[in-house]
Amino acid sequence: MFTGLVEEVGTVLWVRATEGGTQLQIAAPGIAQDIRIGDSVAVNGCCLTVTASRREQLTFDLLEETLDRTNLRTLGRDTPVNLERALAAGARLGGHFVQGHIDCAVRALACEERGADHRLEIELPPDFAHYVADKGSVAINGISLTVAEVLPESFAVWIIPHTRRHTNLRAIAPDDRLNVEFDLLAKYVERMLTRFAPQD
Repeated sequence: MFTGLVEEVGTVLWVRATEGGTQLQIAAPGIAQDIRIGDSVAVNGCCLTVTASRREQLTFDLLEETLDRTNLRTLGRDTPVNLERALAAGARLGGHFVQGHIDCAVRALACEERGADHRLEIELPPDFAHYVADKGSVAINGISLTVAEVLPESFAVWIIPHTRRHTNLRAIAPDDRLNVEFDLLAKYVERMLTRFAPQD
């Protein structure tokens, strides 16, 4: 479980195929010293297990399902990635409950400067549109954000200067793919309504 509050922007060292699958190695000098093998880390919002840790570097194994569902397949050397360690028991919850289970990777449509802030518009696939509500929570690349606008085929969030400076959203351009995890509460509500809905 995570909160959507990014602790560090790490840097991709490499993504490579091995006999056992695909591996990702990241430079993470801010959090690596406190990480052990087997720990969970959200990388662009995707919960991954640390399989090797050496000095300031963390290594992860990537499943084919993970590569298909997220933007991790698009990572290259020096790409910035948002990092967050799993929520510790008793820690303060400053964002919202984020599982690290990416629902989809979608295109950024626009990132426009509006005074000191930025408006980020993201495409919204029809299969997930019912999870998005005005002023509801959403995790984008692992960042807890508030939905500001719901449009027919997209939604928008506002990015304050602090968030832009301390996450990889500062490097986002139109057509970049963003990992999106929709609110867990919305999924439970959908599940309960489906179960108890009158049957024809």
